[in-house]
Amino acid sequence: MSIAIRNVSKEFGTFKALNDVSLDIESGELVALLGPSGCGKTTLLRIIAGLETADQGNILFSGEDTTDVHVRERNVGFVFQHYALFRHMTVFDNVAFGLRMKPRAARPSEAVIKQKVHELLGLVQLDWLADRYPAQLSGGQRQRIALARALAVEPKVLLLDEPFGALDAKVRKELRRWLRRLHDDLHVTSIFVTHDQEEALEVADRVVLMNAGQVEQVGSPQEVWDHPASPFVYGFLGDVNLFHGRAHEGEMLIGVDQQGLRLATPEHQDAQDAKAFAYVRPHDLDVQRYTAGATGIVAKLVRAIVVGPIARLELLPLDASAAGNGDIIEAQIPAQQFHELGFLPHETLVLRPRKARVFVA
Repeated sequence: MSIAIRNVSKEFGTFKALNDVSLDIESGELVALLGPSGCGKTTLLRIIAGLETADQGNILFSGEDTTDVHVRERNVGFVFQHYALFRHMTVFDNVAFGLRMKPRAARPSEAVIKQKVHELLGLVQLDWLADRYPAQLSGGQRQRIALARALAVEPKVLLLDEPFGALDAKVRKELRRWLRRLHDDLHVTSIFVTHDQEEALEVADRVVLMNAGQVEQVGSPQEVWDHPASPFVYGFLGDVNLFHGRAHEGEMLIGVDQQGLRLATPEHQDAQDAKAFAYVRPHDLDVQRYTAGATGIVAKLVRAIVVGPIARLELLPLDASAAGNGDIIEAQIPAQQFHELGFLPHETLVLRPRKARVFVA
């Protein structure tokens, strides 16, 4: 089932949670709504589900306007962050609940329910826990049971609100892989809300970046990572260094003119001494020992953290204006290179970006 969101707005008092949001989700797609707390992603999910009413705008399921259709009639499966399992029911009865609550005319027989529940428990790889109670399960197991319960009623749309938010990092990673495999098997149109960019990029077919009630960018994980549409997207997706400077006729200068760094910015050929910002990922910084007259961003090594194959360097720029009023710069180089170069604490180094994205103010 495809979903079309058209010009949806929602306010809570004076707070504008959603501001004229439009979005298309294809049938069978797995889409992540990604953004910081308060950006409107959960509000949008609840409006799609029918749990919240938009102040204006429309929600269409496969071309049919469902804006005024009650949540019970939308055939939506919903999975919350905190499982929401019935503690007094066994795993089997939790999964069977939605089927048993159907109107009498549409309700399957107990024999059919039993077969379907065991199929679903097999699908989430927990058939052996049918007689247990939620309190006897781990967090990851509980969340898989919640998902099986949502799938029991054969929803046309599956909505997940921070589904792995309450779990530890290792379990989250396992469940992310499992959810992706499950979706590839079932192809139910699915939307999940997360503030974890790694989760969104790893699991989703497409990522919807949201900020302050609006959509900043929509694209595949690779597209939004490689081509961020705005400074917000660049800053939100992974670690990034921000450098300040001036852009003029296709070139950006960071730091003092003689020893400063010049970046080619042909996309800003028309800029005339304009304020500019360069975003650089830590692994895109080349790090060398400083020698007299070297051009680049001169910085002092404050701390080196060597874990596994990567050395993370924290550096303080000598020109405070170049990096956000003296913010720490983070660079990443191979651990082997770090040991070979023999950088020492408080040593002066010079940094040059191999790749940067420049925005003009």
